[in-house]
Amino acid sequence: MQETNRHIYDKLKRPLRDLRLSVTDQCNFRCRYCMPEELFGADYQFLPREKLLTFEELTRITRIFVSLGVEKIRITGGEPLMRRELPELIRMINEVDGVKDIAMTTNGSLLAKHAQALKAAGLRRVTVSLDSLDDKRFGEMNGRGFKASHVLQGIEAASEAGLDVKVNMVVQKGVNDQDVLPMAKYFRERGHILRFIEYMDVGNTNGWRLDQVVPSQEIVRLINAEMPLEPVLPNHYGEVASRYRYQGETGEIGLISSVTQAFCSTCTRMRISAEGQMFGCLFAVEGADLREPLRQGRSDEEIRDRITEFWSVREERYSELRLSNTPGLKKKKVEMSHIGG
Repeated sequence: MQETNRHIYDKLKRPLRDLRLSVTDQCNFRCRYCMPEELFGADYQFLPREKLLTFEELTRITRIFVSLGVEKIRITGGEPLMRRELPELIRMINEVDGVKDIAMTTNGSLLAKHAQALKAAGLRRVTVSLDSLDDKRFGEMNGRGFKASHVLQGIEAASEAGLDVKVNMVVQKGVNDQDVLPMAKYFRERGHILRFIEYMDVGNTNGWRLDQVVPSQEIVRLINAEMPLEPVLPNHYGEVASRYRYQGETGEIGLISSVTQAFCSTCTRMRISAEGQMFGCLFAVEGADLREPLRQGRSDEEIRDRITEFWSVREERYSELRLSNTPGLKKKKVEMSHIGG
């Protein structure tokens, strides 16, 4: 029987409500803003299988987090569909009493093959990363020449399988900002929510510069000039995207504005890396290990206490401080390929 939820809060009074589980650090793309080829090439050593959390360990972690108030689980990577038998993990997590929603973030390249099995296992939502509809430009951005048309097939397969689909586009000035309107028009016609993400300084390897950021409000103005928009209230506390609806329609877009409109004050997410480290922020410097306590035979209560202690002292708000001179912001951060987006 599931223990009664404790509902824990961090130093800034933010509740723990969402858990993001990375199932692999590997990916078949080499997007420059995440895993540039020159640093994640053929010689790069990814985690050996024995260092990855097993499905049983991931399920146990989920059960413990649910006892602390978590209701939503998101599967991430790397590219999560590179983890063998992933639908089996979805099935196991779906059987945990108290889990109300399971979602996944993916680059979509393998989605057409697995969409039906994922849905049958209990996956409800999928977020697909796609940064351009132009095959040449998208191939350059993903570093491997994958065509946008192949990802679009995955999106439609997921929709046909009954999964709720959102599409994420990272916008970089001078790289793919010319694709904002074509992407908006395409997904408006097909009824999928498109979310524009401000280019962020995730990890340590993407060469981020502020002058490459396209502010979300510029994107809103651009789309609104051709397809009038109206703001929409958030669905829930801690929602990361600002929402806009096409006037007179139910279709909408979202804006994730980590750089220009930071949302740290309502962040409710804990991230578990592929090797079992807890991180309280996408831009975290340090984490806390869960893999060793799991493998040392520690009780659920001991692990629950470890999670509670970690969350209770959490005060990270990197995006709110990014443009300041706050000490410590220049330290080496965890790579997004380890903890997902």
